[in-house]
Amino acid sequence: MNVGIVCYASVGGSGVIASELGKTLASRGHRVHILSSDTPFRLGDYQPGLSFHRVETPTYPLFREPQYLLSLANKIVQVSRDERLDIIHAHYAIPHATAAYLARQILSSSPHLVPPRVITTLHGTDITIIGSDPSYSETVAFCIQQSDGVTAVSESLKADTQRQLGIAREIRVIPNFLDCSVHRRLNVPELRERFAQDHERIVIHVSNFRPVKRVAAVVDIFARIAHEVPSRLLMVGDGPELGEATQRAKALGVADQVHFLGEQDQVLPLLSISDVFLLPSSQESFGLAALEAMACEVPVIASRVGGLPEVIDHGISGFLHPPQDLDGMARSAVLLLTDPSLRRGIVAAARRTVHERFCDEEIVPVYEAYYEEVIRSG
Repeated sequence: MNVGIVCYASVGGSGVIASELGKTLASRGHRVHILSSDTPFRLGDYQPGLSFHRVETPTYPLFREPQYLLSLANKIVQVSRDERLDIIHAHYAIPHATAAYLARQILSSSPHLVPPRVITTLHGTDITIIGSDPSYSETVAFCIQQSDGVTAVSESLKADTQRQLGIAREIRVIPNFLDCSVHRRLNVPELRERFAQDHERIVIHVSNFRPVKRVAAVVDIFARIAHEVPSRLLMVGDGPELGEATQRAKALGVADQVHFLGEQDQVLPLLSISDVFLLPSSQESFGLAALEAMACEVPVIASRVGGLPEVIDHGISGFLHPPQDLDGMARSAVLLLTDPSLRRGIVAAARRTVHERFCDEEIVPVYEAYYEEVIRSG
């Protein structure tokens, strides 16, 4: 197949999955074209069968702000005509599904050209935050309804979409995935020595530091942990809540034990030196960062929200608590850091969950079959 994938380039689950899907599809013999405003975060080096198409958005005095939606739709049209795409796979509803719909309408007017089918994958905040905003909700709902196929990364997100936007059409649930040959715990003792002494434990959080991730709450939980167990906290990422998190660390007297590392392209080494992963988000439609931690044998303590219960089995492959139960999260962390037997059991179950349910070799063929189904339905 000849597939166009439209995604965000910035750090975040939607862009990561879109890039990984593109790379895996190309390795399986498909021709894949990634369209974005910049090279996606995890796209990596050149790979046969995989092409990147940059969307340029010129600035004109007439426009008060860049018209990315129009530029993206135009680029989709150009690539579709030049490459004869079978599928346009839009990751994230706004503006990608909108641009894909507009591009398909333009292509439909071209004689002797079969327009590509449009599949939209919903990732989370495009529905739970942006999609529920009255400024966008009608457009989001329309583009979902007009897509030839729609997927969501969890049953929770599917239900949210149907409830919040009144969507009655079929939404296929295809979960996020990992390249399980890559996502595994590494042996990097020299890296661990840079952050912690032998008697100290390492707690980690990885995100884009948006409000939904509650990074200040991560610091609050860590302060409780550090009171019981000598520990260090690695804060991996950047975003609008960074300032609040740094101030909270100072206010709680743990600033010297917290390392703010900024955005990191290579998170596997950092996960591999860690003992507990904290994810006290107010909402997670799937929780890709949690899945990466589980693959690297880092027990996850997270909020019982959204799609996380579909990934983590409480008390077996990790721990889930109500978002406001910071004391409970801290207690679970202390248990994991002080009970080696408990930790081994959680780690083994978490790794087994990843390998049985969320590896690329299991999930990507599901996408391939869905592409073929949508093409046949046309």
